[in-house]
Amino acid sequence: MDFNGRSGEMAVFAMVAQEGSLSAAARALGLTPSAVSRVIARTEQRLGSRLLIRTTRAIAFTAEGEVYLRGARRILADMAEVEDAIADQGAPKGRLRVSAALGHGRMAIVPLVAAFSARYPNIVVDLTLGDEIVDILGGQADVAIRFGDLPDSPLTARRIGDTGQVVVASPDYLQQHGTPLEPNDLLRHNCLRFNFRRAQPDWPFAQNGKTFSLKINGNIECSSGEALAQLARLGAGIARIGTFTVAEDLQRGHLVPLLESWNPGDREPIHVVFVGGASMPARIRVFVDFLLEHHRL
Repeated sequence: MDFNGRSGEMAVFAMVAQEGSLSAAARALGLTPSAVSRVIARTEQRLGSRLLIRTTRAIAFTAEGEVYLRGARRILADMAEVEDAIADQGAPKGRLRVSAALGHGRMAIVPLVAAFSARYPNIVVDLTLGDEIVDILGGQADVAIRFGDLPDSPLTARRIGDTGQVVVASPDYLQQHGTPLEPNDLLRHNCLRFNFRRAQPDWPFAQNGKTFSLKINGNIECSSGEALAQLARLGAGIARIGTFTVAEDLQRGHLVPLLESWNPGDREPIHVVFVGGASMPARIRVFVDFLLEHHRL
């Protein structure tokens, strides 16, 4: 690749971000560190903005650098897609970056990726499991599986399922602290909570067809449903988690469902989210179709 043009500069900048240092990016690109440094300096001079803050140990991006990186990743991905489509006449191929939550990804998405890869061997599935919200428009992923109601955005979303919620605790915890018989009893217990933005601070319950919320308290918050389930198994407290996360624990008796007669039966939607439109790459289209056909929860 010619690293003197703008697309080359973007490729160098994106590689620096990916590798975390100029020297590592240089090795990946087959350049010298000084050559990479000159490309970055030339880009900054042309844009009239500082993009990177370099120290002897690490690099950090300025606000302008973050904007440039998002745009560079998006443009480079578009260029690669156009070239792949021309070279292979639109057949599904190339790298597909998929983001999924840790627990749901392990139990539901990983098995589907195995089956999908067998059907489409020319697509390289780059799967990242974690509970962080990735920036699809910024080029961090092609497809993301997300739980809960979605905010307004230019992204396309297709619903692939939903899951219920259940309040659980370990037998040891209940033996030591007692079993709550009604929601208000939870006020005397340590309740384990989610800490991310979409998490509701209160737990919903229902009685005689009417739903109400209870403000619970506890000394542990976490972003992962699997981690909350593990904490509940260890006797750290009571958790309200997606049923799919604790299905095996409930079957094996490691966790006990609580207050089921008060369960409001609320369902949390599961969506696959991506950039849609007529120019959507074939690899994304076939993966979304595969999820719609095979996802079960």
